[in-house]
Amino acid sequence: MTNHLMTTYLSLPVSFERGEGIYVWDEDGNQYLDALCGISVTNLGHTHPQVTAAITEQAGRILHTSNIYHIKNQSILADLLCEHSGMQQVFFSNSGAEANEAAIKLARLFGHQQEIDKPEIVVMQNSFHGRTMATLSATGNRKVQAGFEPLVSGFVRAPYNDIAALQAIADNNRNVVAVMLEPVQGEGGINIPDPGYLAAVRKICDQNNWLLMLDEIQSGMARSGKMFAFQHADIIPDVLTIAKALGNGIPVGACLASGKAAGVFKPGNHGSTFGGNPFACYVAQAVVRSISEQDLAANATARGEQLVTYLRQQLADIDAVTEIRNLGLLVGISLDRNCGELVGIALEHKLLINVTAGNVIRLLPPLIIDEQQTLDLADRLIRSIQQFIQD
Repeated sequence: MTNHLMTTYLSLPVSFERGEGIYVWDEDGNQYLDALCGISVTNLGHTHPQVTAAITEQAGRILHTSNIYHIKNQSILADLLCEHSGMQQVFFSNSGAEANEAAIKLARLFGHQQEIDKPEIVVMQNSFHGRTMATLSATGNRKVQAGFEPLVSGFVRAPYNDIAALQAIADNNRNVVAVMLEPVQGEGGINIPDPGYLAAVRKICDQNNWLLMLDEIQSGMARSGKMFAFQHADIIPDVLTIAKALGNGIPVGACLASGKAAGVFKPGNHGSTFGGNPFACYVAQAVVRSISEQDLAANATARGEQLVTYLRQQLADIDAVTEIRNLGLLVGISLDRNCGELVGIALEHKLLINVTAGNVIRLLPPLIIDEQQTLDLADRLIRSIQQFIQD
């Protein structure tokens, strides 16, 4: 078969035909345990009954109109998201990158409203915010940016989890209007900040009239053990971006605003042809309700603790494993060497995982995973690591 696809991905030699719960099956009928969730997308697992019902129901009604008309499903979903987040307003997009684009535009508009001619946004080293020109410019990963210069200007870089560095920027830069960061850095290697970090960032933003903008595209929708990871810090951001698991596989994203960020956008400032269409918003309603009704945040906490405790016990004698860390079911396992080969080895053990930052095994299993399935996941991963180390 001729392949007319652009080679933007080095895809593994497997194609999945169907899924159910935490499992997927390939073309030959082989079953795999999905511990990646399409990179934190299918938090409810595959073919979740409420999601499937919502897809079927709305597909039989109407898929798309336009944002020039009122869309009832948008309003209902916005109400649900604000109820769970404490935010006040929502703009709907099709993806996380688009949600972050909206956040960047909102911050710049906010800055101009404060009569700052060249507003700047503080972003973090090792961050990831997307692959559009503005979001890759905000991203703290040189590999993502290489070859796409000139980058979009207006970003100031700071080390993650370093309040002193952020305070130094506040003392010396009068053009900053916002801080944009991930409560847990996903692509950067499941980097979890110190307790008190987010609250300290919130304080600096308040003292300087900056917007606090949190990218929860990977950490949101109960994966951290709370509906949103910032809720562990008992704060409210000014801007919150979500996507991925919001649609459980149906493309939908959102940029939420609160406090001084609410009301910044006016008609004509931003928009999207497909963003917030009736279909995506109806499915996302089912996703939010299912996550809440099944208390999957609590399960993420319990299963995350079970998983890392077991892995620490079983991998304690393997010197190559340097650290195992998590917040809920955001799990990172650091090795003392690059371990990209582990993805293929795990596939042999019928386990789907990912390696990020070169040497960090990233586990993002469905939040519906039970105790026995968690042990099964761990055992398959342990065998994969042992094989990798021996090879």
